[in-house]
Amino acid sequence: MPFPPLVTPRVLGVDDFALYGDTYGTLLVDATTRLPLTLWEGRDAEQLGRWLRQHPGVEVACRDGSLAYRQGITAGAPDTVQVSDRFHLWQGLSRRVQDIASAHRGCLPAALPPISETGPAPIEESVEDTGADTRAGRHARRLFEAVQALTRSGRSHGSVARELGLNRRTVSEYARAHTWQEVVRRPPRKPSSLRPYLDYLQQRWDEGQHSAKILHEELRTKGYLGHYQRVKMAVAPLRRGLPLDQPHERPPSPRETARWITTHLHHRSPHINDRLPRLLDHCPELRTAHDLVRRFAAMLDNRDATSLPEWLSDLAHTGMAPLTGLAGALRVDRHAVAQGIATPYNSGVNEGRITDVKLQKRLMAGRAGVSLLRHRVILIAHLRRRYADRPIVSPR
Repeated sequence: MPFPPLVTPRVLGVDDFALYGDTYGTLLVDATTRLPLTLWEGRDAEQLGRWLRQHPGVEVACRDGSLAYRQGITAGAPDTVQVSDRFHLWQGLSRRVQDIASAHRGCLPAALPPISETGPAPIEESVEDTGADTRAGRHARRLFEAVQALTRSGRSHGSVARELGLNRRTVSEYARAHTWQEVVRRPPRKPSSLRPYLDYLQQRWDEGQHSAKILHEELRTKGYLGHYQRVKMAVAPLRRGLPLDQPHERPPSPRETARWITTHLHHRSPHINDRLPRLLDHCPELRTAHDLVRRFAAMLDNRDATSLPEWLSDLAHTGMAPLTGLAGALRVDRHAVAQGIATPYNSGVNEGRITDVKLQKRLMAGRAGVSLLRHRVILIAHLRRRYADRPIVSPR
């Protein structure tokens, strides 16, 4: 089947995708019509520049921070305004924050509350505080309020179930409950296979045996079949001066720390808002990263890139290698970064089309080449658009 006529887009989306293994391809999308234009194997600057010279008229090009695509657009269409995608900018900054957290892993236990503050809280308060901040808790509260409002108006459980798209048994459960906490499902915790041996571990620890490996070997002679790692984790509280059977909280991982820092204040849970300030007060490097992240987030929220040069200068003078390297990369591409911050253009259309490319690849089960993949992606997208625009005629 022939391709539909290609119209040079005003706003072009450029992105790469994995073909197979370590081989990548390039996809071009019309960001205005949201239709794919073409794709090819490879992601080099020369091929992109050649396509742009053959199809003059592109005014805006949305891309990620790829050097190859930047050079290709500059060579093929030097007057085109390049836009560095907001999501990729934020993703790159988040990865640098995770690298900093990994380099200062020893500071992460400072996020934990002092031992004197880790006493068991009342069950009612812990359920109320933590349950409301989880996805399951918010979902249960919304359904509880909706079901209670409809049933109080005299509606039957069957009609409420049909309106809300729920099972009738679920509606009955929410209608009988007095609070939304009663319907939050929590899987029962399985008893640990190490529990019968806790007294022996405490006894051997008091006798001076502090090697988790030796303790694990001794427990095996007594019938314990669990892994050594479980024994090592069980005696960890003893090394901190805590009772053996008292639950202990682990410090956040570098990935969790980066997520805490990059999450907006109003979207953080009370758990994070309690621990993050303690961690930032203990680690000045993470405090600096946190302040820089929040300043960049403010630029994105306000679509204002006027403070970008000052922010890049502060980023370069932090003395931390991940942020210094990021500052150098963004400074070279600062005009496209400023466009990504201040303009509404982004690579969201590209990402959506790449999802469709992956679907077509799976449907072909790897038995076809780039030529057939190109035909399927372009033609199917146009066929969908044609049938979506066609009015529906009901049969007589």
